Amino acid sequence: MVIPHGILTELPFADLWHDRWVGIVAEENAAVGDALTMENISTLPWAMHYQSRSAFTSAERQVQQVGVEPRVEVVVESFMSLPLFVAGTSRIGLVQAALAPIVQRIGGLRVVGLPFDATPLTNALWWHPVHGRDPEHAWMRALFVEAGRIVEADAHVV
Repeated sequence: MVIPHGILTELPFADLWHDRWVGIVAEENAAVGDALTMENISTLPWAMHYQSRSAFTSAERQVQQVGVEPRVEVVVESFMSLPLFVAGTSRIGLVQAALAPIVQRIGGLRVVGLPFDATPLTNALWWHPVHGRDPEHAWMRALFVEAGRIVEADAHVV
């Protein structure tokens, strides 16, 4: 399973690539400059990927920890669909920087900075300990690690 640190514990893992959070807004959103402000995140409507006590992103949790309760208008099931619910609206959203090139290809969107230092993501491959010595599983893990190196190298272009 490939998911960021902070969700699973006590299982073997291999770090694959690092990422950071960025904001996305509609091109025509005049309320937002090159970066979101604390006022933007507290007053503008949001499109979010998760919205529950047990499902959230680290950056969204940080927004709540500084005392801002986002005004959520839309909750989506995929980061890939999130930009479609921001384009042409006054909504804001957060995505991983590695998705920024895809967001920009969709069109009608801008990638902007955040008004706080969001906790970076470390994406990892996790597996059950029973597979630790399995040669085929070790081979597959090596493929994931190599793919992570490629993603990491591409992400630095953003």
